[in-house]
Amino acid sequence: MLTIKSLNKWANAHTYYPLDILRVALGVFFFIKGIQFISQTHMLTELIGPLKGFGGVMLAIHYIAPAHLVGGALIAFGLLTRWALIAQIPILLGAIIINFTGPMVWGNFILALVVLIITVFFLFYGSGKHSVDYYLKMES
Repeated sequence: MLTIKSLNKWANAHTYYPLDILRVALGVFFFIKGIQFISQTHMLTELIGPLKGFGGVMLAIHYIAPAHLVGGALIAFGLLTRWALIAQIPILLGAIIINFTGPMVWGNFILALVVLIITVFFLFYGSGKHSVDYYLKMES
């Protein structure tokens, strides 16, 4: 627990607007992906197609879109950022695994990998100084 507090202090002391813009862009990206998955459910079922033999496809479909929608909004505003990012990691790992079990689409693979790297970065960095989390922490 002490390391999280020290990482938060370091992040708040060294925060920069480009990192906050990157966090907001990541949240908007997840939110748009959630809307895309809701509006085009057939695309989501095609993406999950290689994993049909493993069961839980309907569970995955009902987890991915809401996690992207709610998580994307939370990440963009900087509210419960780490929890929202933790919810995104299984989805991103699944996106990477799907590229290996099905036909390899390099564009999707690289996009999922880059988003996973940014997600892990913000998982350690936190929401930063320009976020609802920081505002609520300073109010008390």
